Amino acid sequence: MSNWLDRGLGFAVPLLIALLVSALVLLAIGENPLDTFSLMLTEGFGSPRRLASTLSAATPLLFTAVGTAICFRAGVFNVGVDGAFLIGGLAAVVAGFSLPAELGWSLVPICLAVGALFGAAWLFIPGWLLARLEVDEVVSTLMLNFIAVAITGYLVNGPFLSRQSGNNVTPPVHEAAELSRLMPPGTLHSGFLLALAVLVAYAFWTRRTPAGLEGAWVGLNRRFSRVVGVSVQRTIILAMVLSGIVGGLGGAAHGLGQLHRFTDGFSAGYGFTGMAVALLAHNSPLGMLIGAILFGALASAGTTIQLFSNIPLDLVNIIQGIVMIFAVIELGRIGIRRRVKA
Repeated sequence: MSNWLDRGLGFAVPLLIALLVSALVLLAIGENPLDTFSLMLTEGFGSPRRLASTLSAATPLLFTAVGTAICFRAGVFNVGVDGAFLIGGLAAVVAGFSLPAELGWSLVPICLAVGALFGAAWLFIPGWLLARLEVDEVVSTLMLNFIAVAITGYLVNGPFLSRQSGNNVTPPVHEAAELSRLMPPGTLHSGFLLALAVLVAYAFWTRRTPAGLEGAWVGLNRRFSRVVGVSVQRTIILAMVLSGIVGGLGGAAHGLGQLHRFTDGFSAGYGFTGMAVALLAHNSPLGMLIGAILFGALASAGTTIQLFSNIPLDLVNIIQGIVMIFAVIELGRIGIRRRVKA
């Protein structure tokens, strides 16, 4: 019971403090906080169309949160899921417009598999460096994020640039490669169902599989894990590869379901927001689902409240920023505990 309470407070306390600070800002500019928060709640959840928009915004966060949590459970501070999201997304989109449309329904699973494969290969690199050479994973994965941005930016403005759509975009994927809409004409697509399936698979993996249990042991105490016969190096590499698979799959779903192409700015910081969701949820599947939906509601409502009020979009950035600060504090606490154990 206390464990559930602790996980609940992980999101509740930062959100309440963020709302309190935002209320003070609203009062300072002469706006009614209750009216503003009521409007945000309505825009996030007030109708099926608005709910669909919220779930659509939450979909990439579910993928990146799960990808991050896989590594965090194993004591690996992977901040590179955003890079896997980018690389996997571009690979899936390129497959989606390059492979023959005659493949029909099989084009979607092929493109998703390509995205997952490239994401896995991308994060295998820092996993191997950490396991074999003890290269700090925070530094290596963070640097790989910048490399992913540079590589995808070059490719989308060079070899894969669309000659019909203008700058910074690839050609659209074939219609057969697009993920189906769940609530048309809204943007919610079947990638959301795939994200839920990944979340359920993560919950099963953590509790019911030997590899998942070994990952938890390595995260708690690497020395003890070695004593009982667990291969720490193999577990670290496996965690990184699984994280890359989920991140690449998320990028593929975003490209095939949301954008239908790859663009500059493909990831709006989804990897880092997903990391905050995983940290504040303490890697709990239910907590990550709730956190992703909350962040999705903020993103969805923030784009529309300006149309109905004088509230600037910066208010949403304030709320998200304060919650992210708590996530960074949690990351620091984890690092301190890790050094104490060492």
